[in-house]
Amino acid sequence: MQSAPSDGRRIRLVIVDDHDLLREGIKSRLVDEAFVDIVGEGSDGLQAVELCRTLEPDMILLDISMPHMNGLEAARRIKEILPAIKILFLSVYDNEEYVQEALRIGANGFVMKDVSKLEMINAIKSVASGATYLGPAAAASLAGRSTDRQFSDDDFGLTERERQVLAAVSKGMTNRQIALQLNISVRTVESHRLSIREKTGGGNAVALSKIASKLGL
Repeated sequence: MQSAPSDGRRIRLVIVDDHDLLREGIKSRLVDEAFVDIVGEGSDGLQAVELCRTLEPDMILLDISMPHMNGLEAARRIKEILPAIKILFLSVYDNEEYVQEALRIGANGFVMKDVSKLEMINAIKSVASGATYLGPAAAASLAGRSTDRQFSDDDFGLTERERQVLAAVSKGMTNRQIALQLNISVRTVESHRLSIREKTGGGNAVALSKIASKLGL
């Protein structure tokens, strides 16, 4: 049983979506990427479970709305078979209920199907590294689940330095600019950003900015 590689090995990936054209489009985006190896494809939830059972991939890109068995139920069964597998949901739905249920099941990310190639690659790499990745729409859905709620440091357990980095990210600063401002290395900034994403579930700069706003940073 394998967990997603963190040592530079290629990520063994399965793609499951009931729309052939979309599945082929995703595959074409990734087939030439050196970091990923597409080991299987499927078109429904039952196939997703069986592919994971037989191939034991590091990660699965999984649609939510599929015939025979939906993606959420498939994810539950897959996690029973391969607890360490990384699950990144692809969906046309960004409502709070889907996102919350996906995360409750143990999914590692949730992005919309119409994301750019760059965001999809970033999401896959982020999830493979151990982070939770939420695209802007999913993150906004969660952030808006209680507009009256006041966020505090205890919500995410951010350190003071992570708060400083998050505030800088929300202002549109690059990693290099943040490093210069805080007198730390770019690598340290990247490490803080990864930690922030893991703690908050924010996937990219847009999502992190929304979270920073909620925290009053």
